[in-house]
Amino acid sequence: MWAIETRNLRKVFRPLFGGKPLTAVDNLNLRVPPGTVFGFLGPNGAGKTTTIQILIGNVYPTAGEAFILGRPAGAIAAKRKLGFLPEKFQFHDFLTAEEFLRMHGRLAKMDGATLQKRIDEVLELVGLTERRKSKIREFSKGMQQRIGLAQAIIHDPDLVILDEPTSALDPLGRRRVREVVQYLKERGKTVFLNSHLLSEVERSCDEVAIINRGRVVKQGVLDELLVNRSIVSIELKRVEPRVLEAMSKVARKVQPVDERRATAEVAHEDDIPELVRAIVESGGALMGLQAHRETLEDLFIQTVEGESK
Repeated sequence: MWAIETRNLRKVFRPLFGGKPLTAVDNLNLRVPPGTVFGFLGPNGAGKTTTIQILIGNVYPTAGEAFILGRPAGAIAAKRKLGFLPEKFQFHDFLTAEEFLRMHGRLAKMDGATLQKRIDEVLELVGLTERRKSKIREFSKGMQQRIGLAQAIIHDPDLVILDEPTSALDPLGRRRVREVVQYLKERGKTVFLNSHLLSEVERSCDEVAIINRGRVVKQGVLDELLVNRSIVSIELKRVEPRVLEAMSKVARKVQPVDERRATAEVAHEDDIPELVRAIVESGGALMGLQAHRETLEDLFIQTVEGESK
C-alpha cells in the first residue's frame, strides 16, 4: 500500500463565462512509499497546489483517482490519517497556543487525557512550551508557522503534508522543522513536503518528484538521482566546435555557455583528467576548470528547462 497514489489524475478548471479551460493537473501518476520523507517540487504554476488540494479532499479531480493510505482522497477514513500544514494558515488568533491545539485535538476526537499529553509533546517538539499560554496574535510569523506545524501532527497522523513549512522561518526555525520531520520519520510516518527551498529538501528528503505542466517529469530516490554526478565548468581561450565534439566523447551534456565558457557532466570526478586531455588534444586552450557535485537545484533547473524546450 502506498502512502499516496495518484492514477492518471487530471484537473481542468473551466471559466464560468467562457474563455479557455486551464489544465492544472494533467494525467499525474505518483506513488509515495510509506515511511519516507518525500519532496514534491515544481516551478510556479506546475500544479503542486492543485494536486495537494485534491489529496486533502478540498478539490475534486476532473478525471483519474487519488488515494491516501489506500483510501480514496477526501474520504473521512483518509482524513483521519492525514495531517496538513497549508502555506497560509488562517489562525483563530484570539486563542492561546494550548487552546488552539486542544480545539484541533477535539475535532480529531481525541480523549482528554491523551490529548493533554499530546499537547505537551508537540509544544515541546516545536519549541513553544514556554508560550503555551500566549495568544497566537502575539506570535511572530515564524512562531505561527511552528504552531501550525504542531496542529498538523496533534492527532498523530500517519501521513503529514507540509506546504512550504519553512517559508517564514529563520535558520533556527528551519532547523526545528527538520528536527520535527526527522522525528516523524523515526516513528514510521510519511512526510510529503512541498518547498521552494531546495537545499532544505535535499537535506531532509529520501525521494523527490519534480512536476511541470501538471505532470511528473522526474521521480526517484534522491541519492540515486544525484549519485556520483559532477558538473564541470570550463573556461577556454575560445569555445570551438571541434573542442566541444572532443569533450562530448568523454562527457555528457556538453553545453557552450558563451564564447569562452562551457559546461559538461561527468559520472565520476575521476573522469575529469580524461576530459582535460580531450580538450588539450583537440587544440583547445584551457584557461580554468571548476567541478562541483550536482545539487538538487542543478537537477531541478536542468529538468524543468529541458521540459520547457
